[in-house]
Amino acid sequence: MTNIPETGRTPRVQTRLVVIQILVLSLLGTLGGRLWYLQIREGAQYQKEASGNHVQQVVQPAVRGSILDARGVPLADNETRLVVSVSRTDLLKQKDDGKAVLAKLAGVLGMSPQEVALKVRLCDAKTPQPCWNGSPYQPIPITDEATPKQALQIRERSEDFPGVTAEPEAVRSYPGPGKSNTAQVLGYLSPVTDDEVQQAKDTASPYLRSDMVGRSGLERQYDQALRGKAGVTRYEVDNLGRVIGKSKSDAAEPGSNLVTSIDARVQRVAEYELDKAMKAARQQFDKITGTNYKADSGAVVVMEAKTGRIVAMASAPTYDPNVWVGGISAKDYKALTGKNSDYPLLNRATQGQSAPGSTFKVVSTAAAVQAGYDFNGNYPCTSSYSVGGQVFKNFEGENFGPISLGKALEVSCDTVFYGLADSEWKRDGGINPKKGRPKDWFFRTAHQFGLGKRTGIDLPNEVSGRVPDRQWKLDYWKANKDTWCKSGKKNGTYVEKIFYENCLEGNKMREGDEINYSIGQGDTLLTPIQEAVIYGAISNGGTMYTPTIGKAIVSADGKHVTGIEPRSHGRLPITKATRDMMDKALAGVVTSGTAAWKFSGWPQDKIPLHAKTGTAEVYGKQTTSWLATYSKDYSVIMTISQAGTGSGASGEAVRNIYSAMYGVQADGSIDNKKALLPTPEKGLPKIRPDGTIAAPKIPGDPAKDQEKIANEVAQQGGTTGPDDQQTPATSPSPTDNRDTRRRPRGRRGRRSTA
Repeated sequence: MTNIPETGRTPRVQTRLVVIQILVLSLLGTLGGRLWYLQIREGAQYQKEASGNHVQQVVQPAVRGSILDARGVPLADNETRLVVSVSRTDLLKQKDDGKAVLAKLAGVLGMSPQEVALKVRLCDAKTPQPCWNGSPYQPIPITDEATPKQALQIRERSEDFPGVTAEPEAVRSYPGPGKSNTAQVLGYLSPVTDDEVQQAKDTASPYLRSDMVGRSGLERQYDQALRGKAGVTRYEVDNLGRVIGKSKSDAAEPGSNLVTSIDARVQRVAEYELDKAMKAARQQFDKITGTNYKADSGAVVVMEAKTGRIVAMASAPTYDPNVWVGGISAKDYKALTGKNSDYPLLNRATQGQSAPGSTFKVVSTAAAVQAGYDFNGNYPCTSSYSVGGQVFKNFEGENFGPISLGKALEVSCDTVFYGLADSEWKRDGGINPKKGRPKDWFFRTAHQFGLGKRTGIDLPNEVSGRVPDRQWKLDYWKANKDTWCKSGKKNGTYVEKIFYENCLEGNKMREGDEINYSIGQGDTLLTPIQEAVIYGAISNGGTMYTPTIGKAIVSADGKHVTGIEPRSHGRLPITKATRDMMDKALAGVVTSGTAAWKFSGWPQDKIPLHAKTGTAEVYGKQTTSWLATYSKDYSVIMTISQAGTGSGASGEAVRNIYSAMYGVQADGSIDNKKALLPTPEKGLPKIRPDGTIAAPKIPGDPAKDQEKIANEVAQQGGTTGPDDQQTPATSPSPTDNRDTRRRPRGRRGRRSTA
């Protein structure tokens, strides 16, 4: 008989009990250790985080800094508006969660109850706009356009509107149409996104959910300086979200002001003249297409030649930046971005690129000199130039005989540049050069002029333009050869023939490519700001300045000033002697060349002007007008898409801009009292400690608004013909058409497809 312990437990049972006891003790030990870790070792940290669950922040947005012109005139400012806001915390205390209050509020504001309700709902991944993406404890703005009467109703009947406030607040404002619009330069604001809040979380300038941030232009470029630092008030709340007390408050710090080099008066004149020139071009008949010119877009740049500072920058079509204030409507957004909008948000001065036409010949001239050709040598300006069975013609068969490079610039003789480019193409080995043999002076010089890359202007999203050199052609061919080879036909349509040729040898520098390139055609693309830098450098003796709009960042109280100094990024690849000869030739364009008919009667002896006209072909479109000019102080560039000739479309407008700056009257006399900016503005406006601005008094600064100035310039403007009679802007010219020729293609050459 087996012996059983008095406890009745077998050895197996006892073993099991021991194991269970060990497990229980282990679990108790683990739990105790975890409690020690949470309550003692990390207790302070978790206590801090737990207390944070009962503290909520209410943000007071900082007043955004102003954007000022060089004299202190606000280009982007803040205005006081009556803003009606609602506190969700107070609404949720109501039995119906505030539905009745919102309905009453909608009645006072003339809005629908649904419209108001949508504004106060919180945003999430499934909730479309409109909704509130800020803190639920932050007062939610319903409208910033309340009338004094509406605000009074809300405040006098506060018992009917618990949680509703009607207070004056600073709201962004822009001058808008009628004054210096500057829309594409200034940019616009919109609410910060959740992604942006997270990305900037650990940076030196974190976003708050209530922030409005710059989306384009100067508002984006200088957003951090303009934004300031929001004030934060921290409230203690219970587990139901009810406020039980205030814990801490940090006052808001206003943003700094951005002083620009823009002159609001010159800006307005530039915008006015661009708009007028485009309207005038639409009244002109294009003999080639059999229709009037479309003149669908354009740009003007006025730049200080010796600093690179931008005095005016206009882009058309334009828009009113105020449409973004308070949130843009779906209708307005579609109008700005739809297919039929012509994309007014695009800044054509820095983001619009096209073939430059004959304005590019200053680059080709410098290239020829670098390649060893004598500036004053004799080069045949024949009526035509034959290449591989293809005939390139000068305008109307013009034949100036042997002429210098300077004269070729003045009369814009294409065949001189055809011959030089063709000669260099052959010297480089033709279509199949030996490795390392091509010197490519025409392309190398363009890169030395800073082309094919961004100028570095202080605006976002600048484009680089294009220099179609051998590397570009190879890369472009690799990207497109499959399409070309599939669609190309030897005896097909014009486009199919081009595709066929490109399929076979689109990776090679062909004779027609280099010839087209020499006169600013083919695949070459430039922007107006790039041309402003080039012609400004010719004006100042050869220094290429990085264009800038920001001139200084000044604190809200005016005590701290951070200057934005001009900086150079290189020199033109020309000697002083070559520069001086080019300068003389470009002056000849104004006095006796292709722009003379628009500048007759100009006081050239007192204010020397220099110019180069250009008419660029774009495949499938009407010709693009280019006019590049400079004085000793400024370079002024104007381009208008589908507007015809360089001087014909832009000559009068550019002349009127110079007239406004220098005070030149219709009869050629100079009135210093009417001169808006005879010399570049050097000082900064004074910002007082209270934030008000004391603009300096400038001699000749008329106390008139920009619209009146522009109208006066238009009345005194126009051009005088050889008989000193007023010549209408739309009058034809027998000489300007030297830049209107349809460019015949060389062997396997192409027109621009820009």
